[in-house]
Amino acid sequence: MTDWPHAPPHRTLETGTYMITSGTHRKEHFFNDHDKLTLLQNIIFDAVLQFEFNLEAWAVMSNHYHLILDTNNTLELVKKFISKVHGLSAIEINKFDNTSKRKIWYNYWDTHISYQKSYYARLNYVNKNPVHHGIVEKAEEYHWCSEANFKYNLDPAFSRTVNSFKFDEIKVIDDF
Repeated sequence: MTDWPHAPPHRTLETGTYMITSGTHRKEHFFNDHDKLTLLQNIIFDAVLQFEFNLEAWAVMSNHYHLILDTNNTLELVKKFISKVHGLSAIEINKFDNTSKRKIWYNYWDTHISYQKSYYARLNYVNKNPVHHGIVEKAEEYHWCSEANFKYNLDPAFSRTVNSFKFDEIKVIDDF
């Protein structure tokens, strides 16, 4: 398989758990208020249900998002899922801003998570992403992130386990 120098390879060759990261065109902050962030988050949630994925963690920011998805379906569906999220969100945000045919999304990166330690570290990374970007001091206060769900709705032992994993050495494109 040949990699193109201008685009990341998408090697979703097997079912399993993936970290998906996507950024907006030119890192522009298109989703820059409560209503726009909610719009994007709802589109992601609806697509997760439609494609029957398990969304394990999420962080939606004004110019990018991170997802941890468990895919027990045909892997072509990951590409279709991204296409659905990007297509629908681009249409809706352009309507919202009374703009037409503006390019919203740049690209996405996927990483198959094959080790348990990497899984926990990436869950923690996604949950803490709003803090990493200086949006909030406590991730559970950010409405468009799964940290509060982990803290208040999941088994406390699981939440403590996830929070114990360092994520400073994982390789994630996140210069947004």
